[in-house]
Amino acid sequence: MSYAAPTGFAYRPTPWRFQAEWDGSWSEGRLLSDPRLSIEEGATCLHYGQQCFEGLKAYAAPDGTPLLFRPEENARRMARSAERLLLPPPPEELFFAGVRACVRANRDHLPAHGSGASLYVRPVLLGVGDNLGLRPAPRAVFRVFCSPVGPYFADGLRGIRLLVSDEDRVAPRGLGAYKAGGNYAGGLLLAKRAKEQGYDEVLYLDAIEHRYLDEAGSANVYGVAGGTLLTPRSPSILPSITLASLLVLAEEELGLRVERRRVAIDEVADFEEMGCTGTAAVITPVASVRHGEQEWRLPHAPGPRTEELYRLLVGTQTGALPDPRGWRMPVS
Repeated sequence: MSYAAPTGFAYRPTPWRFQAEWDGSWSEGRLLSDPRLSIEEGATCLHYGQQCFEGLKAYAAPDGTPLLFRPEENARRMARSAERLLLPPPPEELFFAGVRACVRANRDHLPAHGSGASLYVRPVLLGVGDNLGLRPAPRAVFRVFCSPVGPYFADGLRGIRLLVSDEDRVAPRGLGAYKAGGNYAGGLLLAKRAKEQGYDEVLYLDAIEHRYLDEAGSANVYGVAGGTLLTPRSPSILPSITLASLLVLAEEELGLRVERRRVAIDEVADFEEMGCTGTAAVITPVASVRHGEQEWRLPHAPGPRTEELYRLLVGTQTGALPDPRGWRMPVS
């Protein structure tokens, strides 16, 4: 059974979550009804930010079957983040078991096909155990919970406004390419300031020259100019599964030339279309970008290429279109 679509991107508790523990080896994991976690006051996830997480969505197919989108890429990205943070990576089979069990147990909370909503799935890996000094956690917890969500940006289909930050989110050769929780806390104040000025999201430039695009606070970015889709290449950007999929669709389905390179902020003036993309944002058109005294207004928000990419991506995710690349994983 699928229920009506929620509005907005917010936490809505569901009855069940999955949890496994590591204490030299991983447990099989189990479903829990309690949404609370009990951990030691000296846990490294609390003091030293030794934790990472993932985000993916389950979509209702036309027949109501929950569909996951490229979850193997989330498992690999979490393993990569865990290794960087000296956490024990959950084996891929445990990652899949946790995600499937959580989605299956909360299937009654899966929004209906065609509603524009989904069941957001959040796997999180925490360093726990008694500790005080700066050293890796002696134990770890892998938990997966889910929440029905609507669109991340309420007015996203009409185009959002971005404000370029004059502060940095992460350092070059730092943790920007990993989905570590601490990467996001530093952006909360900057996003708050942007919204107080009437903007929807903050846009970051590279931390060395403050000249090249990095990413938005909650998503990667791209621009379309002529027959080319451009997206920034930077060691500080989180590798996005949604963006990687979008680039394949742009090249193979739309016949666009795809370029991943350093993109100067001034090039926004040449963009015919611009978008933010990620698990939460999906594909959200950008209407304008403000940088200091300069404001660029995009000619199309959304533009025809962005609209078609959205149709192809969401159609693949929700089962409305064929899946020739094998990106969907049904949860039976």
